[in-house]
Amino acid sequence: MNFQQLRSVRETVRCGFNLTEVAAVLHTSQPGISRQIRELEDELGIEIFVRAGKRLTGLTPPGEAVLPIVERLLLDAENLRRAGDEFSAQTSGRLSIAATHSQARYALPAVVRDFRQLYPQVTLNLHQGSPKQVAEMLLSGEADIGIATEALASYEQLVALPCYRWTHSVVVPIGHDLLKQEGPLTLQRLARYPIITYDVGYTGRTHIDEAFAAEGLKPSVVLTAMDADVIKTYAELGMGVGIVASIAFDPERDRQLRAIDARELFAVNLTRLAVRRGTWLRGYVYSFIEAFAPTLTRDAVERSLNGEAVEE
Repeated sequence: MNFQQLRSVRETVRCGFNLTEVAAVLHTSQPGISRQIRELEDELGIEIFVRAGKRLTGLTPPGEAVLPIVERLLLDAENLRRAGDEFSAQTSGRLSIAATHSQARYALPAVVRDFRQLYPQVTLNLHQGSPKQVAEMLLSGEADIGIATEALASYEQLVALPCYRWTHSVVVPIGHDLLKQEGPLTLQRLARYPIITYDVGYTGRTHIDEAFAAEGLKPSVVLTAMDADVIKTYAELGMGVGIVASIAFDPERDRQLRAIDARELFAVNLTRLAVRRGTWLRGYVYSFIEAFAPTLTRDAVERSLNGEAVEE
């Protein structure tokens, strides 16, 4: 048994049982992948994959049982390498961060700037995607840290840590009717206008939908986007009323818009930072996490990785 055999099994599942893709990922040949898998099956005395002729079409019941062990062995091997790196080069290396657009655009810049000053020899890679894509990048090992508002806490393989709470704002062009009306903004008044907001699953959209539904309202959502800047652009054009994360509104940059505090209309949202369960984190990763969320000290993160709950 060797690690190349284990990697062949893992990547076969990740690539949907397409051995051509597996060979490309592992920089080898398709016959080589088939041989590695068959040799491991022979050694274990089981068939890991269901076959239809020469094609692999799924996992057998023994394969379903073996796969988590394969994943754990490969993760432990990666942790062993990282542990060695931790002591041989404590201030250099690579840090890959996956985040939604709102986090990458508004919450991370100052943290990334300060981190670079402290660790100039660490190469930072920033990936953007939906909350689901952020989770998948963590699970695949493509990212070391994931930051998003929704979805991360629903994956058992991830440790999702609470970072900070935030609310929504309604953004409208200068002179909009909502700015002229007296009294606090209500959902009933808001629902009279076309709405521009986030795609389903992004940046607190669930709380927006839940608030309208609780009042028996069906707002006209005319445009959705994953990017607050896009929402603000179309709100400025007068296409509708924008609903964005409060952090996404900057009075200096958004001079043609005005923001109305909507914290009383929609539930408070919680941004989470996640890492893959069982992953060895290098010292500078803990430093980045604490810079982003000061309550997440190394001790707090390590306790979470060991199964202790963190207060939200």
